[in-house]
Amino acid sequence: MTKPFGSGRVDAIVVGAGPNGLAAAITLARAGRSVRVYEAAAEAGGGTRTAELTLPGFRHDVCSTILPLTLASPFFQTIDLAAHGVELIHPDAPIAHPLDGGRAVVVERSVSATASGLGGADGRAWRHLFAPLVRDADKIGSEVLRPVPHLPRHPLALARFGIPALRSTEGLARARFADEPAMALFAGISAHSMLRLDRPLSASFGLVLATYAHAIGWPMIRGGAGALAPALVAELEAAGGEVVTGHRVTDVAELPAARAILFDVTPRQLVAIARVRLSGRARRGAERFRYGPGVFKVDWALDGPIPWTADGARRAATIHLGGTLADIAAGEAAVASGQHPDRPYVLLAQYEPWDTTRAPAGKTTAWAYCHVPGGSTVDMTARIEAQVERFAPGFRDRIIGRATHGPADLEAYNENYVGGDINGGGEDIRQLLLRPWPALDPYHVGDGIYLCSSSTPPGGGVHGMSGMLAARSALRHDLR
Repeated sequence: MTKPFGSGRVDAIVVGAGPNGLAAAITLARAGRSVRVYEAAAEAGGGTRTAELTLPGFRHDVCSTILPLTLASPFFQTIDLAAHGVELIHPDAPIAHPLDGGRAVVVERSVSATASGLGGADGRAWRHLFAPLVRDADKIGSEVLRPVPHLPRHPLALARFGIPALRSTEGLARARFADEPAMALFAGISAHSMLRLDRPLSASFGLVLATYAHAIGWPMIRGGAGALAPALVAELEAAGGEVVTGHRVTDVAELPAARAILFDVTPRQLVAIARVRLSGRARRGAERFRYGPGVFKVDWALDGPIPWTADGARRAATIHLGGTLADIAAGEAAVASGQHPDRPYVLLAQYEPWDTTRAPAGKTTAWAYCHVPGGSTVDMTARIEAQVERFAPGFRDRIIGRATHGPADLEAYNENYVGGDINGGGEDIRQLLLRPWPALDPYHVGDGIYLCSSSTPPGGGVHGMSGMLAARSALRHDLR
């Protein structure tokens, strides 16, 4: 994959070989444009890399690991991942949420099965809320995986989603559900947003992610998410594009001539690299752009599977730890106000028994993070492990290796993770509706300059849509 520094004019240059940068390059190459991608790291991938972080033979996903948005993405639907040797694995159930007392509520692939697990009025409420959304999942995906202000192609489906999505997580959960298990389940899904759960639009994240859990599942890649980047590079090269790794771009002036340059970076890096080429509105917007909370991540090498008390927690690859709706909401509010909760909301991924290739026989790995204030220097390892131990007594005894990454470590690994923000910018109501800043075309930011990172719509996640949509913008303008 590594090539010498390219030279000579091309139609388009892409800076950054994460999923969005590669998606932009593939879209342009398929349109018949000559494309070259420059990546600072020794390999492509951005947030989709896999490495032995703890002990030899134990493979860990450095950043992204469970990939619902990949399956939902219109861009990835154009890629035959299986043809490139990428195998998606579905666990028995997409999501589990343990509660104190030994019970776990589970999001099954089936809406009806999930409703049956909740039982009673809350089961009926879950079915009433999600059955129409799952039926319209393809239509909803084509609407939400693009800038929020747009002319809808499926207005009725968008309205069915959009009316409850305007609410806060707390407001929607308390209005729709009567008992704690259902409210906690929805809160754990919504908290992926990194927003306070009492804020408008925070419910939209729970609605989208739970809909995808039912409609398409929350899969992992056998052997690790690092298999995704080579597949995208192969797709690009088959279309005539090229990737140059190990070359950091620090100034737009050092790049060869091109009709369009697309940047898979956040506004901070964009200004540093290409300030002289940005429009006045883009410069001002970049200077006002706000980054969100960070994460503190722990990877474990384990001497056996996690000993969950609740059987339901053994059936899902994605586990949400945090307790009740009130507990999760309080923890996320503390992070938003610059504090570190004693009992943080923890997102955990486990791979046993579905993928046994990530560790030696009889061993396994696990992946987890909690939210922290941006730029935090607090070590959250003990608090994260206490949350796992709370629902899986004996967990600590199975740890044989550990790797931790705070916000500074994550930013050193990937400069787009400013202050540990893995979403490319805060996703509060203003930056959710007008991301990255008010503009009719949020991707076209200067003379021949485009932004294609997760700082643009539709935001964070491994979906490639920011890259594809930015490339389409370039094809309408400088690459006509």
